[in-house]
Amino acid sequence: MTRESVPPLPPDGEGDPSGGAPNPLPSEEAEWIRDAQAGDRSAFARLVERYWDRLYRWLYHLTRDRHAAEDLTQETFLRALAALKTFRPGSNFRAWVFRIGHNNFVNQKRADRRTKQQLPEDAPAPEGATAESTAENREALEVVERAVADLPTPFRAALMLAVHEGLSYREVAKVLGTTEETARWRVFKARQKLMKVLSPELLPPGAVSEEVKE
Repeated sequence: MTRESVPPLPPDGEGDPSGGAPNPLPSEEAEWIRDAQAGDRSAFARLVERYWDRLYRWLYHLTRDRHAAEDLTQETFLRALAALKTFRPGSNFRAWVFRIGHNNFVNQKRADRRTKQQLPEDAPAPEGATAESTAENREALEVVERAVADLPTPFRAALMLAVHEGLSYREVAKVLGTTEETARWRVFKARQKLMKVLSPELLPPGAVSEEVKE
């Protein structure tokens, strides 16, 4: 169970953020879950395809290490498969999987306090881009990545779930094992810190507004 790594902080709205097939309808995903709980491995594979890149991207922002994020993502889906029959139909499957991933991250952090810093490889430059514009874009991306990486881990985790995953504060709280009020406060503080160090045009999409579903 392995997938090619994807770079963090992709522009919002450009294609499917899962990097896979088009978004399934709620009824389709519910059917996949039912089939997977009945033992259909191909149905579970579709769920993995749907959420792998999203989970990996979030875990990468927490670990700042490609290999650690890859290992945690794989372990998360293995644990999800083992616990699949405990998932309650009608619940938010994405939030459930992210919760398992967060637990794995916390456990790993407790076991190994060493922090590895590793910037992602540069994405290929779009056709027609000049060397100057490419360098400027790379520099701007690195500035944003450093600012996000410098956020305290609880703030960074909450911000990425709210802004890039579009989870409600209630769902963010469930993933992180905290209260809705604390989740809201962490997102607010993360935005506040980013606004102090980044110019408006460099802020990640959605990092300024409070347009997070209640």
